[in-house]
Amino acid sequence: QVQLVESGGGLVQAGDSLRLSCAASGSTFSRTAMGWFRQAPGKEREFVASIGWSGGGTYYKESVKGRFTISRDNARNTVYLQMNSLKPEDTAVYFCAGDQTLTSQMFGSARFERLDYRGQGTPVTVSS
Repeated sequence: QVQLVESGGGLVQAGDSLRLSCAASGSTFSRTAMGWFRQAPGKEREFVASIGWSGGGTYYKESVKGRFTISRDNARNTVYLQMNSLKPEDTAVYFCAGDQTLTSQMFGSARFERLDYRGQGTPVTVSS
């Protein structure tokens, strides 16, 4: 079993950067594909980025490519989302999730609610 706790969200201005962290407990983290999702006010939750258990196999939502970078440190049981050049449309609650069956490539079409492990989210607000 893996428990996830996100941190690093906050209020920033357009063009600023933030780094989100997702700390995981449990011994199976290093063999778990991980991803980030987000849910903006009044909208459905959507896929943002994913990464394979070894750190390879990274995938991104088209609108964040070139601005966001997902990474992981298996020694620290942590996955990160570096967000640069933030835009007001990036405002959302960001959720971390993991799954021991899906590959990172599958996260883009996966339902967040059906993933094995899910965090409670950290809010990000980008002002214009």
